[in-house]
Amino acid sequence: MVPVLEAVPNFSEGRDLGWIKELVQVIAAEGPEVIDWTTDRDHHRSVVSYIGDPESVEAASIAAARFAIEGIDLRTHEGVHPRIGALDVLPFVPLHELTMDSAVESAWRVGSQLAEEEIPVFFYGEALRGRSPPRSDRSLASIRRGGFEALRGGFPEGREPDLPALQWRGRPHLTAGATCVGAREVMLAWNVFVEGASLDALQLIARGLRESGGGFEHLRAMALALPEAKRLQISMNLENPEATSPYDVFDAIEERVEAVGGRVIETEVIGMIPDPLVLPAAKDRFRLLNPGKSRLLSRRVSEYVSTRGISQTRV
Repeated sequence: MVPVLEAVPNFSEGRDLGWIKELVQVIAAEGPEVIDWTTDRDHHRSVVSYIGDPESVEAASIAAARFAIEGIDLRTHEGVHPRIGALDVLPFVPLHELTMDSAVESAWRVGSQLAEEEIPVFFYGEALRGRSPPRSDRSLASIRRGGFEALRGGFPEGREPDLPALQWRGRPHLTAGATCVGAREVMLAWNVFVEGASLDALQLIARGLRESGGGFEHLRAMALALPEAKRLQISMNLENPEATSPYDVFDAIEERVEAVGGRVIETEVIGMIPDPLVLPAAKDRFRLLNPGKSRLLSRRVSEYVSTRGISQTRV
């Protein structure tokens, strides 16, 4: 048996390439395989994907959190993407020979360690199962509403962390904020770039697309202006791409963008590419950026399992 757990942490640093490369090295030093990392100057955010056995993935996540705490000061951080922490989001995804319960256990072990490191922790997604009493009504959007700045004076009533850091007495860490730790299935994080339409028009489109606005189930969407890149995008998370077709979502975006006089230029997948996009037509239909085979999640997991299985057999 070769258990494979994935972690996909998001860090509030997207401009210092040297720091980001060092972060990737810190993660790899704990034993998991880093399969992808991306960075965005306008979002001022980087995302790293790595896989391995639960022990090495948990150790790497804690090491990465410590590195982020030491290296990121949210008091001087500005970016277009919502965030409340230096290590902002840390989801665990069971990929092979692991149940969701095991991913939840990893989330709570790591979350508990982060709280001991004086970082308040909010749980989300399936990790809310471990809460007493359990709850399922918390979303990332609700936790991050108003960003780090909305929490600096203290956590508003009803938005208290699941694991507070006692040193800060009801407030986030002075420079590193708080962290959202979750467990979830494979999702699709993607940005669709648009030209010829206004930001206001795209915000209305995003509002109508997302689940909370009566649109597609499992879809989170927001429209953003990227000042450095001088581009507009609809940034999305499709939390269950098996249940809600990315093709249907893309068709709806294209139709609505064209209706306001704009056009879709290209699509960027953040992190690994899930199976619902692994079709010959996907590259051209979505105008995908960097669609190489090395970014296919199922392929990388199969390669990892095959390599580890051979090693175990030889031992």
